[in-house]
Amino acid sequence: MIIDGRAIAADLLRQTKQRAERLGRVPLVRAITCAPSPATLSYLRIKERRAEEAGMQLSVVTLPETATEEDFVEAIGAPGADAVIVQLPLPEALDTERIVNSIPEHLDADVLSDTSYSAFLHAETDVLPPVVLAVKEILERSNVSLYEKKCVVVGSGKLVGRPVASWLLRQGAQVLVVTSVEASKQELLNADVVVLGVGKPGLIDSSFLKQDVVLIDAGTSESGGQVVGDAHPSCAEVASVFTPVPGGVGPIAVACLFRNVVTLLERTLQES
Repeated sequence: MIIDGRAIAADLLRQTKQRAERLGRVPLVRAITCAPSPATLSYLRIKERRAEEAGMQLSVVTLPETATEEDFVEAIGAPGADAVIVQLPLPEALDTERIVNSIPEHLDADVLSDTSYSAFLHAETDVLPPVVLAVKEILERSNVSLYEKKCVVVGSGKLVGRPVASWLLRQGAQVLVVTSVEASKQELLNADVVVLGVGKPGLIDSSFLKQDVVLIDAGTSESGGQVVGDAHPSCAEVASVFTPVPGGVGPIAVACLFRNVVTLLERTLQES
């Protein structure tokens, strides 16, 4: 089964819009970027459209290349936003960790700050990183049970590998995180579920996988001017569940980001 991420995303956005309409006002999401590349600008335009479909507004703040960390902190702390997104990557000269750690937990829909991320890791919140929520949606809609399943996560980054592995463990899965596919080929061949999050074109081909594996490709990169995943297209021939790139995890994760916005705002309004 090849997952139609755009269809799932559309469904999630419809659900989120219904929740947003019950809030009594249009939620405002502030996205902050700095010296954005053409790819980043394109991605932000997509987010603007998806925000509208989710019943909210995305306001993009573009800081100049000369922006300092203090400029980011000021933009993050400016009043009026119901959620704040720092669009990564940032220029190398900036301390990205300091910047994302200045996002208050009640505005952190991307779950980027240490405070929000720690709450997720310790199961103290129902706001999950968007990629984790996307993986959850795909598995639930595909009727995949994780209990005692052998899961291999390729990549140990903060955006995909680490949070997905943590969530899989909570579902009762047997989880292994690997960073070298060649050294871990046998582990991959034994896996019931494989999640990719490296960002290396065609890192995995069908020879690394057993028949009927569940393969979720959350790795994206550019090759020949096109967005591609970590999985070679041949993997679709052996997988029982396969997420293509583009059109798989990515659209669902964006929809889940806006679902988090509503969840955070509902919580804030309830507490006030």
